[in-house]
Amino acid sequence: MKKVIIASLTAMFVLTGCNTFAGFGQDVENAGEAVTDGAQDVQRKI
Repeated sequence: MKKVIIASLTAMFVLTGCNTFAGFGQDVENAGEAVTDGAQDVQRKI
C-alpha cells in the first residue's frame, strides 16, 4: 500500500510540474486529498 501511495505522489509531482511555491502548495494539497480518498476507499472495503 505504501509503495502505491509513494508511486502515485511521485507521478503526480512529475506530471504536474510545479513552478512556484503556490503551485507546490496546491500540488501537496491535491496529493493529500488523493491519499485521503485512497485511505477511505480501503476503509470501505474492509
